[in-house]
Amino acid sequence: MDLFEFKPGDGSLIVSIPHAGTRVPDRLFERLTPEARRLADTDWHLPQLYDFVWDGNATVLAARYSRYVIDLNRAPDNEALYPGRYETRVCPTETFAGAPLYEKGRELHESEIEERLADFWRPYHEALRRELNRVRGLHGFAVLFDAHSICNRLPRMFDGVLPDLNFGTSGGQSCAVDLAARIVAAAKQAGSYSTVLDGRYKGGYITRHYGRPGEGVHAIQLELSQDTYMNQFYPFEFSDEKARHVRPTLQRILAVLGSARPSS
Repeated sequence: MDLFEFKPGDGSLIVSIPHAGTRVPDRLFERLTPEARRLADTDWHLPQLYDFVWDGNATVLAARYSRYVIDLNRAPDNEALYPGRYETRVCPTETFAGAPLYEKGRELHESEIEERLADFWRPYHEALRRELNRVRGLHGFAVLFDAHSICNRLPRMFDGVLPDLNFGTSGGQSCAVDLAARIVAAAKQAGSYSTVLDGRYKGGYITRHYGRPGEGVHAIQLELSQDTYMNQFYPFEFSDEKARHVRPTLQRILAVLGSARPSS
């Protein structure tokens, strides 16, 4: 359990936070470039932003290790999520901006990938699979919310400015259409945040792999603009003021998901 924070719940909702970790093993950290050591591509502070889920009846898994060690939201065989577009790998070798992660001569070796899959990737996914099965057994269905955040300006990955709330359901394949519509409506209720469904981000490996509405598992990803709750540039400070403003919207979204009885 040292690999991730875990809280079991008796509700139908499971919250996964795979990219908020900041731990890096010493033997790896010393190989990173000074720029990479800033861990800029972290989904910063999400366990703090979603602090309310720890007191509810949802099940929560939050990774402790950095995505620079292993990307839990990528396929173990690096199958592309968006063919033809730039995207990072299960063991990244460069930052979102295209800078190398590793010092010259200390790059990632292919032999390391299987070790990291065994040590970090598989335990998280085994736990997630186990909890999905347990929750589905309790309720007849399970709802998986995969929580992410990202800098809203990343020229290498997308043009312009990303909307504030980017929901992904793999083009309607990972979640019942009626539930996705209710989530978008809840997000728009405050009228303060730009919202899109299955736009630039349609969900990563977790959403696409586990979301099986016909089998009673509904998965939805939220890629949240970091500008809504923090300083999205180094040193990446959390903003209590911004968080107080956006948190009620997140609470509404998760309340809808937690009380859902979606159709297939």
